[in-house]
Amino acid sequence: MLPAKGSGRFPIASGTLPVLTVLGPAALTVEGGPWRLSPRSVAVLLRLAVDAGEYVPVDRIYRDVWRDAGGRVGRHERTQVQKAVNEIRKAGTGLVETYRLGRTASYRLGLAPDRIDFLHYRDLIERARRSDAATAVDLLREASELWRGSPLPEVARLPFAKPVIDGLADLRAAADRDLLQAYVDIGRYEEALGLAERLIAGGPDHDGLSIVVGDLRRRLRAGRRDLLRRTLDGVRPFVVSVVVGDIFAEDDVHLAIGFTDTFDTDSRADIVISGGSLQAEAARRLFGDDRELLDRRLRGALTGVEPRTREMRAAKRRGKLIRYPVGTVATLRAGGRLLFAVAYSRMGNDLVARSSEQDVAVSLERLWDAVYLRGQLRPVAVPLIGAGLSRIASATPDELITMLAGSFAARNRAVRISPELRIVLRPEDVSRVDLGALARFLERQ
Repeated sequence: MLPAKGSGRFPIASGTLPVLTVLGPAALTVEGGPWRLSPRSVAVLLRLAVDAGEYVPVDRIYRDVWRDAGGRVGRHERTQVQKAVNEIRKAGTGLVETYRLGRTASYRLGLAPDRIDFLHYRDLIERARRSDAATAVDLLREASELWRGSPLPEVARLPFAKPVIDGLADLRAAADRDLLQAYVDIGRYEEALGLAERLIAGGPDHDGLSIVVGDLRRRLRAGRRDLLRRTLDGVRPFVVSVVVGDIFAEDDVHLAIGFTDTFDTDSRADIVISGGSLQAEAARRLFGDDRELLDRRLRGALTGVEPRTREMRAAKRRGKLIRYPVGTVATLRAGGRLLFAVAYSRMGNDLVARSSEQDVAVSLERLWDAVYLRGQLRPVAVPLIGAGLSRIASATPDELITMLAGSFAARNRAVRISPELRIVLRPEDVSRVDLGALARFLERQ
């Protein structure tokens, strides 16, 4: 007989020993690098992972992986399993353990649960459910970062994997709702709204998430402060307003957000662009946290735009290589509104974005062109362009907001492009802007 169920120990737990990830394409990492296995050995490894910590008889492994449910498992068939196990064992001593009863072998995976991502994922979620809301947020976000794609794709068609895959999908859906509730419980409404919008973008709204989104947007608008509002004369009267809040919660307007001339979107590890940037937030909030979808939309919007140059990979080690002229605007559909992605800075090969007052001025002119052509006379919301990571050392926030408002006013007087420019400041930007000076500037317009 086999050792009692649950009696398995996990001898391999050192940080220098293998890690198995299956939440996405399977990968066995040994000493920081990928360990290559044949497809059949990968399938055997995953079969052992499904019952990690338990011995699995060789006959069952053969029937589950080779899909021979009723066939005889003889010496030849067991040898096929043994070959796969031997290949796996080359990755580390003790990676696969053997238990023999007579001439029949059983195998189990010798990795500790924290070395197998889906087990670690389950553990984080269970711990979150026993924790207070603030702790739950940290644990559930850690769990979410483990999910790289559909689990166990290499064996998805094998019957042994289906219950695990389905269970993990259900667990992920429940964990997302747990995280959403935890965000609400601790008053982090912006994060809650971003998550709810991503969940809606990812599939059908079976759980009334659209109602949740509406409620969160109302809460955020209730927390928004209107700082300045001026009506100016033009072809028809128009408004320049300044508010402090979440630009993505301004759901009655089109959005304009600054990008670099390479339209980089990779925010992983904050290397190419910052994970806290509006570009990264747009990917999360407007495109379901699907960077590849955002990149496809950008490529489509930039079709027909003549690139300025193309960098060599040896010069620009990370990110995109094609450069477009400063002032290029990619107009993307995001739900019921438009996102005007305007390239107002240059991404250096050192991955530092740089811009100038002239670059901003040119970019605003091209932005108003796009708003005129595509905006259908809806209001447009814009952040304080140039005040973030684009390093415009020659201009103060006061000068940038005046440039933004003045440029819009001048264009709207020449031809009506929008009934309102809504400048949305982050709370930390408010103290950097002299709103009295802006009000006096607008009164002179």
